[in-house]
Amino acid sequence: MKRIIKYMLILPLLAMLTNGCKKFEDINTNPNETTQVNSAMLATGMILNITRGDISSTKGFMQPFLLGKYLTWGEGQEGFQYNRLGRTDFDRITLLRNIPSMENYATSDALKKSYQGLGHFIRAWQFFMATMQVGDIPYAEAVKGETNVLQPKYDTQKAVFMGILNELDQANQLFATGANFEGDPIYAGNVDKWRRLTNSFELHVLINLYKKTADADLKVIDRFKDIVANRPLMRDYRDNFALVYNNTAGQNYPWSDVPAGSGNSFVKSNYTMLTNTLLAPLKATDDRRLFYYAKPSPVKITAGVSQSDYNAYPGVEPSDAFSALQTRRVGKDYADLNNRYVQLVNAEPVSVFSCWDMQFALAEAAVRGWITGTAAQVYYADGITNSMNAVAINTPDLADYHHNMKMDAAYILAFPAKPGVALAGSTEEQIKQIITQKYLANFLQGGKYQSWFENRRTGYPVFTLNSTTNLNTPSTNFPLRWLYPSNELSYNSDNLDAAVQSQYGGNDNTNQQMWLLK
Repeated sequence: MKRIIKYMLILPLLAMLTNGCKKFEDINTNPNETTQVNSAMLATGMILNITRGDISSTKGFMQPFLLGKYLTWGEGQEGFQYNRLGRTDFDRITLLRNIPSMENYATSDALKKSYQGLGHFIRAWQFFMATMQVGDIPYAEAVKGETNVLQPKYDTQKAVFMGILNELDQANQLFATGANFEGDPIYAGNVDKWRRLTNSFELHVLINLYKKTADADLKVIDRFKDIVANRPLMRDYRDNFALVYNNTAGQNYPWSDVPAGSGNSFVKSNYTMLTNTLLAPLKATDDRRLFYYAKPSPVKITAGVSQSDYNAYPGVEPSDAFSALQTRRVGKDYADLNNRYVQLVNAEPVSVFSCWDMQFALAEAAVRGWITGTAAQVYYADGITNSMNAVAINTPDLADYHHNMKMDAAYILAFPAKPGVALAGSTEEQIKQIITQKYLANFLQGGKYQSWFENRRTGYPVFTLNSTTNLNTPSTNFPLRWLYPSNELSYNSDNLDAAVQSQYGGNDNTNQQMWLLK
């Protein structure tokens, strides 16, 4: 009897506790948000991380283009404009912890292959971006905290590149047998487009290894030939790995001031001036992309120069002293960003890897003799025309956006064959033409720091070294790399010290030449 009475007293208490917990959960659960993670959600987060995360917005959007000498910044002296590289971070590598979960949550074998392919691509992308900045990085032991590898060893840059290439090979195979998947804000889960991106990006990785063609392990030329001969590649600008913007709050073009007066002080203060590094080659070939990229100097317009005249668009030298550039800015005699970048919620999709990156890599490989059968001029022309088409298609037919110098189909088709544009001269002269056109195509486009990496790799386009304004030490040198992250100094110092010693004689500074560049 005592036991029965005891349970009779306990049961109401348990019911009260249960109901109380249920009410607490009901009150503290957002009905508009899911409480479960799935493959699609994890895929979305990672894809946006490697696109929107690198593209940034407002002032952050312009930073890589300051380093690439496309423009200058008038708010204050910017380190990137004057070649100051500090410490990077490895935050992009920590993202990779989500990949195993994304793969494991897949609901079918075909979907699992697709998510595995995506995982390999994202790993390759992030490790490539990280190693390009510093050299050796953790790779084989990276993101192994769940197995108690808290201080990962560094792999040589060669080993990292071997890993990147192998992961891209695996991604290609997995996408080839996978199914279209959910959670993709770029290609809507189309595995064919992901496969084309993967293979095209692998060509980009290989062209960066052009000094390593004698390495028997890497097999740079053989790999390049095999991809071109046997795998699907990006077809045109519609295959670009690009973010498309719209008029939803938070999804506007990174430099947009929409609605007008929304408080984007960076835009309204006219902090940007376009440089001669960008404008001079456009003027030299009568390239009408200039009229879509820039708006004319108000001083020139007041003086009677037509907005359709290349002379209405004076550039500045980005290595000039900040005080001299400020004087120029106050005088207003310079070309600034075209109004379409400010006034449109989607001035154009912003690509972190474009079909023209692949096409110019193919042109370079053909000039270097890696591939045969298609003339370098064909690839080169495709790169230029796809860049021009992407600009023209995304620009409304308003005089303020093209200054009555429209690029119609006939102009675009004819431009690459023009004297002075068509490939000609020695191998080195043709490489200069290819890299210059890649630079012009990637104005406000391209992977983070890509144009600076291309200049570091090839020397093109030529950046002016002004030792009186250069913030690198010594000021007589351009920097070659970032410094290793401060977190590595604090939490993985033994492995970092070993990597710095083996690469750079123990001296982690910005002038050290990584394996890739030797």
